[in-house]
Formats: sequence, C-alpha cells, structure tokens
Amino acid sequence: MAEYTDSRLDRIEEKIDKLSEAMISLARTEEKLKGIEASNTAQYDRMNRFSEKLDTVEKVVNDNASTVNVINRMFWIVIVSIAGAVATYMM
Repeated sequence: MAEYTDSRLDRIEEKIDKLSEAMISLARTEEKLKGIEASNTAQYDRMNRFSEKLDTVEKVVNDNASTVNVINRMFWIVIVSIAGAVATYMM
C-alpha cells in the first residue's frame, strides 16, 4: 500500500512540475507579448510623427509651387514685353 501511495504522490509531483513549467512558459510568453506591444506602440507613435512632418512638408511644397507659378508668369510677361518693345522699335 505504501508503494501505491508513493507512486501516486510521484505522479502528482510530476504533474505539479509540468504545471509549474507551463506557468513559467506562459509568463515568458506574456513578457514577450508585452515587449512586442510596447515596440508596436513606439512604431505607431513614430509613424504618427512622420505623418505630421509629411503634412508640413506637403504644405510647404504647395506654397512653393504657388510662388513658382507667380514667378513663372512674371517671367513670361517680362519676356513678351521686351519682345513687344523690340518689335515696336524695329518698325
């Protein structure tokens, strides 16, 4: 009877050991998931900052495009005026 009890206690101890190993494995997995979540959050924040910078750059580019269009029109007005003056002078 003592052998039966010892055998049974050994099986129970093995099961408890397996459960403790499983709990340790779950804890490690949970820590890894927390690390991945923190990394994901940091990347999300970084993407948001890049998006804001991109919006700022887009606004500056649009402003510059408007300025270049005005300068381009003024250039052609000056060129046509000079060409008209030269044509008038030659006649």
